[in-house]
Amino acid sequence: MSEPATVDTPLKKLVGDKTAKALASHLDLHTAGDLVYHFPRRYDERGEHTDIRSLDVGEQVTVLAQVQRTAVRPMRQRRGNLLEVTVGDGSGGVLTLTFFGNQAWRERELRPGRWGLFAGKVTEFRGKRQLNGPEYVLLGEGGDGEAAVSDDIEEFAGALIPVYPAAAAVPTWVIARCVRVVLDTFTPPDDPLPSAVRASRKLVGLGAALTEIHRPSSKETLHQARRRLKWDEAFAVQVTLVQRKHRAADWPARPRPARPGGLLEAFDARLPYELTAGQREVGVEIAADLAAPHPMHRLLQGEVGSGKTVVALRAMLQVVDAGGQAALLAPTEVLAAQHHRGMLDLLGPLGRAGELGSAEHATRVELVTGSLGAAARRRALGEVASGAAGIVLGTHALLYEGVDFADLGLVVVDEQHRFGVEQRDALRAKADQPPHVLVMTATPIPRTVAMTVYGDLEVSTLSQLPRGRSPIASHVVPAAEKPAYLDRAWRRLREEVTAGHQAYVVCPRIGDGPTSDEEPPPEDDNGRRPPLAVTEVAPLLAEGPLHGLRIGVLHGRLPADEKDAVMRSFAAGDLDVLVATTVVEVGVDVPNATVMIVLDADRFGVSQLHQLRGRVGRGSAAGLCLLVSEAAEGSSARERLDAVASTSDGFKLAELDLEQRREGDVLGATQSGHRSHLRLLSLRRDADLIRDARAEAITLIEDDPELARSPALAASVAALVDEDRAEYLEKG
Repeated sequence: MSEPATVDTPLKKLVGDKTAKALASHLDLHTAGDLVYHFPRRYDERGEHTDIRSLDVGEQVTVLAQVQRTAVRPMRQRRGNLLEVTVGDGSGGVLTLTFFGNQAWRERELRPGRWGLFAGKVTEFRGKRQLNGPEYVLLGEGGDGEAAVSDDIEEFAGALIPVYPAAAAVPTWVIARCVRVVLDTFTPPDDPLPSAVRASRKLVGLGAALTEIHRPSSKETLHQARRRLKWDEAFAVQVTLVQRKHRAADWPARPRPARPGGLLEAFDARLPYELTAGQREVGVEIAADLAAPHPMHRLLQGEVGSGKTVVALRAMLQVVDAGGQAALLAPTEVLAAQHHRGMLDLLGPLGRAGELGSAEHATRVELVTGSLGAAARRRALGEVASGAAGIVLGTHALLYEGVDFADLGLVVVDEQHRFGVEQRDALRAKADQPPHVLVMTATPIPRTVAMTVYGDLEVSTLSQLPRGRSPIASHVVPAAEKPAYLDRAWRRLREEVTAGHQAYVVCPRIGDGPTSDEEPPPEDDNGRRPPLAVTEVAPLLAEGPLHGLRIGVLHGRLPADEKDAVMRSFAAGDLDVLVATTVVEVGVDVPNATVMIVLDADRFGVSQLHQLRGRVGRGSAAGLCLLVSEAAEGSSARERLDAVASTSDGFKLAELDLEQRREGDVLGATQSGHRSHLRLLSLRRDADLIRDARAEAITLIEDDPELARSPALAASVAALVDEDRAEYLEKG
């Protein structure tokens, strides 16, 4: 009899060296525990087939399909034949499987009527989607997909066929076979969930859950297994958050209460517009946090243009009134420079201490970026170190050694998803005591949504747009199907310029030269052309549809002074059109810009597109955003664009974004490079379960803060949320 396997048993002892090496190198699976917790991503059921029409080019897929016909033809470029097999899924969608070389045996095997699982990367050739040389396993004889399954693929004998996250070298059926071998001798660890929680929440045992999720005997038992394992994930994170919040309750911070007759009151009195009700309400929440003896850790989320910057500036002024300094960390020099100009304009004499005409109790606003000259940098750092600069704005340059504060009381992080935890924490470490922290985002992003749901951050939301903001109309321009629509888009842009307005044209890539964070690499290995590039598109527009207009170029590879000069020219109205990358995505404010054309819009994420279009309609004239794409109608890329065009509600789009792409790992795995430890839990779909898990965690930690009476749970939490990830959550 085989020796029982535990979570720590090396896979090479169970499945052999060769298979174990493949699982380790391609899927990072090393032990029995790794494999048992490598859950199926979905389950195929005979008669309920994958919709082939929804597959995207470049996607690594496994489809359950039926052979419809085969054809053999000679290859043109070299000797031998090409076997083309057409398979369908019953929904009307078809895929072509191509096999090179003389493979008569394969033609005999892949007879019309046979069902199989086919795995490979989707490519496109002459408008047809195909898999080149796919791996496959056939599910039996006959044409109805219900026939007996041969012994060598008995792992698919059940009605529910598990389909695993796989790799080209390790297809799903190989993983299923290995799981079967491991489960035959696997001894699950002690159940970490307290028995009282299992009973009150009607959860199945851990051993049963691990068996049923891989080899479900029915849909009901599968549902129970998934629910139990989701609880394990949610509960471990909740216990960690509640436990660390419990420990941190006594952290000291210097209170920064509002001061009557100070800068903040003077600023409010000179504001040229009235704050919205939402801005006033959030301001009260933040003011109370700043006055407390414990550090504020608040998320301020709001639609593009909802006035988050003014709310942040008011908080910064309260801290300056209380004798401290406030620093704002921006993701780009363009945005940092714009914040600097905008805040100086809003503050007027209040932000020009030491200058002629300054207010009596003014402060200074300093900008610290990597492109400052040596003399300007020395002067700025001196103002920061002495405390003369109450408000400090900057990019990553603020994090460098040599940037010292006299009394850093508040850190504001703009577009917080652009920064790693380490970068944010490096700025906080420049304070003698933990400073108050305010993070801002225009569209909730996966980790922010996670922390919001988990309640680790206090959350303020601005949903009301200030007066004077105009509506933005968005439309998809199907360039491949209807080229005339693209011609019309360029004419529409010219009409706006003729009317005295300005426009953006956004491309996904800079052009020749090394790539950067804002520039995805060309993707022509999937049969798609490379993404359009700023440096290539700008001259074509100048010679073609936008001939005669004043066109500027802006991207992240330009020198800082050149970027600033281009942005100033556009803001001053000296340029009609700005052809740019996503460097204009956040914070760029030119009220006269009314139209944006996004080329290759399907290459951008939902949140990016929403952020981008927020650059237009910022004045009294209505905004127009045209999303140009060659994505086919009915494809997931096209559906994503249609969704963006159909609503201007950023919170709805954030949910769509979360649904359509990997949610990320709230434990920091995506930033640390490790495999995600949240495998089943959906931050969008499992909000109720997460809320219940939090309630149970609060009850447990209040009674047993260090889990002394729950050693199995403590071990489980430590395995899922190791110290690095726990610190990540705490720093967040």
